[in-house]
Amino acid sequence: MPELVPPPPLPVVWRPRRGRFVAYTFATLIVLGAVVMAILIAPPFQLADRIAIVAFGCAVAFVLHLLGRVRVEADDEGVTLVNAARTHRYTWPEVLDVTFVQGDPWPRVDFSDGRTIGAMGIQGSEKPAARRAIAELTALIHDRGEARED
Repeated sequence: MPELVPPPPLPVVWRPRRGRFVAYTFATLIVLGAVVMAILIAPPFQLADRIAIVAFGCAVAFVLHLLGRVRVEADDEGVTLVNAARTHRYTWPEVLDVTFVQGDPWPRVDFSDGRTIGAMGIQGSEKPAARRAIAELTALIHDRGEARED
């Protein structure tokens, strides 16, 4: 059960700290490594091979960027879930609840259209920050959602 907290002032953005750091650090190292390898690789490799090495490093960095950009945004209009592959936008009346089962990688947000979407921007591995974010998001849902508790 999430702790009871007052709703935070809007707009608010929740994003993982460690996941972002790891994703962008590795992306930088991979691109730099690909550039160094392309410069220092043995002479039988041609310019096209060197460009392909750098392009592959950039493709891997792009995938890491998709993982590093995840977040949950809440504003006056509703909630935006930015996950690795898709961005979902819902208004407050469409948001029903947020649930987190111990051991899951991130919480799930339930919507009025029957969907349940993972909120990758709140990482369960960051336990104190995740508990706080889930509690704040829950407070916002109860404060602004259609199922308000008076």
